[in-house]
Amino acid sequence: MKWLLLFLLISSLVCSRTQAQIVSGTEETTLAAWLQKVNDASRHRAYTGTFVVSAGDAMSSAKIWHVCDGAQQMERIETLSGIAKATFRHNDQVVTFYPDDKVVLAENRASLSSFPYLFKSPQTSLEESYQIRVLPGDRVVGLDTDVVQLKPKDTARFGYRVWTEKKSGLVLRLQVLDADGRVLEQSAFSELQLDAPVSMAKLSAMMANTAGYRVERPDLHKTTALEQGWILRANTSGFQPTGCVRRILVTPQSSHVPSGAVTHCMFSDGLANLSLFMEPYDARRNTRESSSEVSGATHTLTVRSGEWWITAVGEVPLRTLQSFALGLERKK
Repeated sequence: MKWLLLFLLISSLVCSRTQAQIVSGTEETTLAAWLQKVNDASRHRAYTGTFVVSAGDAMSSAKIWHVCDGAQQMERIETLSGIAKATFRHNDQVVTFYPDDKVVLAENRASLSSFPYLFKSPQTSLEESYQIRVLPGDRVVGLDTDVVQLKPKDTARFGYRVWTEKKSGLVLRLQVLDADGRVLEQSAFSELQLDAPVSMAKLSAMMANTAGYRVERPDLHKTTALEQGWILRANTSGFQPTGCVRRILVTPQSSHVPSGAVTHCMFSDGLANLSLFMEPYDARRNTRESSSEVSGATHTLTVRSGEWWITAVGEVPLRTLQSFALGLERKK
């Protein structure tokens, strides 16, 4: 499930033409300057490439075609391992084709950050949570890179090591590090063509061609945790709300979307992201009072809270998920 979410959320930011400079190879590099350059590169470069995500013995790969024209962002992500699927994104519209089942999942998604589009919150939020350190340059897929390490200022998040293409600032490789500097997982391009001739018109036509597929449209409503009767009484350690939706399934027979109504609230510190899912407790499906799982840097925690079932998931330490999940209370 983790890799499927990664591929679905890989693109997150609208296009931009602003530019900023970074001072390479010196401790004078500021997080704000580096952040601006990285975000600019991820927003407006056209490219094609293959990227690989690895964590322990698990590995997934996908092919990506990305193009941006003014305020319009378009891309296609095709999995090369695991479940066969092709995901198209046009700004916030996401359409995923499952060729084996002849099913298309069409939905609008709030912007979330992921490799190679890392950041969502203002740089001031990142500066509260991370310190930047410049490392010696390197080469990735034949391109010269700047390398920086983002060290967390507390234990609520992991650290990161990031390789960015020296001229443009596009992220080429990303490692997630534990408190001892060990690599928990990494994402990287294995091959990349910058400024590739990607056709937005062609991708749009492919995205619209659902002939022969059953189209499923989950019913999503923007909301807030408070509107759904939830209060978060926890120290969120720099994490800010980035969106909340109530998801109601239109076609309960679907094997790709969970049934019933679920409230999904998202949080970010600008780099690390986590989600809370709140749904009514169902003894037929929720057979344990609580459980936790880990895959690379991603932890998943599920707990029962009275008549509710809480799921917390994110690329953060387990204690951070516990703080969020156990800090949820029903409004009286």
